[in-house]
Amino acid sequence: MDIIWQELTFGLPELRQLVQVLIRLIAATLLGAVVGFERERARKPAGLRTHMLVSVGTAVFVLACSGVGMSLDGLSRVIQGIVTGIGFIGAGSILKLNEERDIQGLTTAAGVWMTAAIGVATGLGSLGVALLSTVFTVIILSLIGSGGIQAGPKEATTDAAVKN
Repeated sequence: MDIIWQELTFGLPELRQLVQVLIRLIAATLLGAVVGFERERARKPAGLRTHMLVSVGTAVFVLACSGVGMSLDGLSRVIQGIVTGIGFIGAGSILKLNEERDIQGLTTAAGVWMTAAIGVATGLGSLGVALLSTVFTVIILSLIGSGGIQAGPKEATTDAAVKN
């Protein structure tokens, strides 16, 4: 029985560390849900579950590495891998729909990328940074752009205009 307990608590030798991990995972879940709820409300492809999973997943990577005593240099490499991997997931959500340069999914990709950053911040214990980032992300996604504050009307570009 001792070996099972040792495996379950590896990286969490004290109750205080367990509580910290739980707080960070709950925070990552809730903050990812806030961003995901906004995307779900806007009927975007990456919604509530996607953003929650990205936020919690990135927090878990950071927490697991920190829990085993990984150096800051090693943790930095893990975060670099997360950023790159999420970039590939985001790239998969970007679609070029036709020859008129109609591209969709850039905001979805950026939202998933931002949710990963929120998860990393949460995993590192920077809950204030994660909370503020979530607030700014939701403001940007809900108020700026479609239906909210806009910089001006988008003009369609043609291939002829681009070539000149």
